[in-house]
Amino acid sequence: MVTKALYIGCCCFLFLSCKDDTADKAPAKPDVNVVEVGKEDVKIYTEYVGQTYGQSDVNIQPRTEGWITGMFFKEGQRVEKGALLYTIDDLPAKAKIDAAEGDLGRAKTILVNKKADLDRIKPLAEMNALSQRDLDAATAAYGAAVNDVKIAEARLTNANLELSYTRVTAPITGTIGISKVLVGDYVGSLALGNGINTISSLGAVRVRFPISENDYLRFAKRAGSRENAKKFFDLPIELILGDGSLYPETGKMDLTNRQIDPATGSLLVQAVFDNKQGLLRPGQYVRVRFLTDEYPGAVLIPQQAVNQLQNIYQVFVLGDSNRLKPMTVQVGTRVGSNWVIAAGLQPGQRVAVIGSAAINPKLPVNPVAMRWNYDSTSRQ
Repeated sequence: MVTKALYIGCCCFLFLSCKDDTADKAPAKPDVNVVEVGKEDVKIYTEYVGQTYGQSDVNIQPRTEGWITGMFFKEGQRVEKGALLYTIDDLPAKAKIDAAEGDLGRAKTILVNKKADLDRIKPLAEMNALSQRDLDAATAAYGAAVNDVKIAEARLTNANLELSYTRVTAPITGTIGISKVLVGDYVGSLALGNGINTISSLGAVRVRFPISENDYLRFAKRAGSRENAKKFFDLPIELILGDGSLYPETGKMDLTNRQIDPATGSLLVQAVFDNKQGLLRPGQYVRVRFLTDEYPGAVLIPQQAVNQLQNIYQVFVLGDSNRLKPMTVQVGTRVGSNWVIAAGLQPGQRVAVIGSAAINPKLPVNPVAMRWNYDSTSRQ
């Protein structure tokens, strides 16, 4: 009996001890980051990657064959329109001129002879001293001699043109690039598909960038009318350089291509920027952006505060007694790393940023204020 009583006493002691430990260990409140719902005027910028081109980019292509005999410019420097750039061996062209001049002299001599024959035969034919056939033959011979002179003159003109092609001059005023040929290289009219050099006029710079077909449809539907489309083309366009800095001059839309590229499903758009400082050069990869939407007084929260289940968007709002209450919201557009909330939240409310963590709404939490420096501009 004593042993049984001792056993029962030990069990009671252990039960009470466990009960006391459980009572002492109250459930800990989990730390949860919370942010205050913001309200801000939101601007949506659409951003694209583009490439720069000169105001005019002219390829220099030789129009005759031969060896380069001279270069009369400094690569990378400004050249004036009409300035001599290259000379090509002109001996073959001069030989053609000599041959053409000889042919022309012979044709003129024959013409004089045929004219004299016609002048002698014509009065004799009128007196019936010679037949009409003789007159017709003399007339035809004279006409052929006249045409031979014209052919010889045309050949001489063509030979002089070929001689002029041996002097390659600047077609426009601009900055000339690095030459693809040097003195002694042989060139031909079709030897180099892209020419032997390029001159770019840098008074203004063109920036071409592709936009997707969906973006084009969105912009076109929004414009609706010609008047709105004209306003869209008047939008100032910002240019972001390769180092991330903002170009000091704003540009404007210039033109769009006539068709959607079937290979890429994009539409090529061109904008123009002043280049007074000469900072822009052809071939640079840049980013362009322009304002496409504005939301005055928009309600903003971080994207991490929104849980999505199929087409349902839900947030956890911090309520009384530090308990989280799930609420369904309607989201608008994304602004950087944030959501614009179209309905379901009011500025000043506090929402939890829990990501994919599991939270029991029945249990209180320990709210930890999270620093949130939201950006009121979006670059899509």
